[in-house]
Amino acid sequence: MSNSYVFYQGKIVDESEVTIGIRSKAFNYGLGCFEGIRAYWDEEQKQLFGFRLKDHYTRLLQSSKSLNLNIPYTADELSKWTIELLKKNNCKRTTYIRPIVYNDAQDIGPNLSKPDTKVVIYCQPLDKYAGKSELSVGITSWRRLEDNMLPPRTKATAAYLNSALASLEAKRAGFDEAIFLTSGNHVCEGPGENIFIYKKGKLITPPASDNILEGITRDLVMQLGKEELGLEVQERSIARTELYASDEVFFSGTAMEVTPIIEVDHRVVGDGKQGEVCKKIKELFFNLTVGKNPKYAHYCTPVY
Repeated sequence: MSNSYVFYQGKIVDESEVTIGIRSKAFNYGLGCFEGIRAYWDEEQKQLFGFRLKDHYTRLLQSSKSLNLNIPYTADELSKWTIELLKKNNCKRTTYIRPIVYNDAQDIGPNLSKPDTKVVIYCQPLDKYAGKSELSVGITSWRRLEDNMLPPRTKATAAYLNSALASLEAKRAGFDEAIFLTSGNHVCEGPGENIFIYKKGKLITPPASDNILEGITRDLVMQLGKEELGLEVQERSIARTELYASDEVFFSGTAMEVTPIIEVDHRVVGDGKQGEVCKKIKELFFNLTVGKNPKYAHYCTPVY
């Protein structure tokens, strides 16, 4: 991107000044972790809101700690740098923010014991990630990585080869996205999204023990379901065939936001269109991301 600025090692610089060498462990072995954050533009207020910045950076610090990548900044400091970065890039539309922490050591071998840790944050415009308002998905033959293999909760860069393979298989089969199963054949999540089903008046999502990313949007969807819609919300294992018999199925995630699934494995979900629960959660979600719901205003950080 021309005239693009990034945060790199404690300062904001032109993107062209940042390079990663071919010997870097991040490039050779994927030794790093990242976050995905959104800032929402509200045309009426002419304001950009960083959404749940501190929550995302707290998770990034936790991921980095698990991978022995030490970050010399606090979540508050990273949040402030992000606001400055958005201003510097004059972002005045909904924007995706990508912080990455990586091992930039140049020696051979996937060694994390003495990492040369680097921190970079870049941003780019992003409206609809999925490109569609309703999705057709398929169960992938690939299995989700397990906590004792490459922990999904760390958002490790290397783990997303697993996601890429699942998405490739799904799209070649004619689906919009994939759904992973666990090694125990329970529903896990999408390649970059958490999943919910609505059935018999209950909102249900897989538990952390089923190798999911403990999503920040997932957490908010559960909160909205309980507090705003008065639903019973359960975290429990979900069988594959429950997807077919559900009244509604939908994804949640920072990039995906809240997006309904209307078909699973060529089987129509519910009546084949977005359900009322998903619709209500979406309306609540998009209203609060731009600071229009006082109850959730603390999640939004104005940029300008």
